[in-house]
Amino acid sequence: MTLQEIQREILENKRRHGFNTTNIEQEFCYLYGEVSEAYDAYYKQKDTFPEELADVAIFLLGIAEIKGVDLQKEIEKKIQKNKSRTYKFNDIGKPVHS
Repeated sequence: MTLQEIQREILENKRRHGFNTTNIEQEFCYLYGEVSEAYDAYYKQKDTFPEELADVAIFLLGIAEIKGVDLQKEIEKKIQKNKSRTYKFNDIGKPVHS
């Protein structure tokens, strides 16, 4: 399956089950919750960590599909952009792009 096909399947599944497909703010809240659950699973070294990461991806891809964003294309563009970026280290030793 391509990422585009996965996006479509996620949205179709939401519709089949009567889940939200219009309130993007609500979807971002759910995404935030899933990121929190993934971090908790990582931090506590739970076996559910991979599944929680999948939930994060599902909500992100669902938002992309609802908004008509080809996330695979955008990721590929961003990867290319990041390759050409230059970074400097700030006063506390963290890299920041210039």
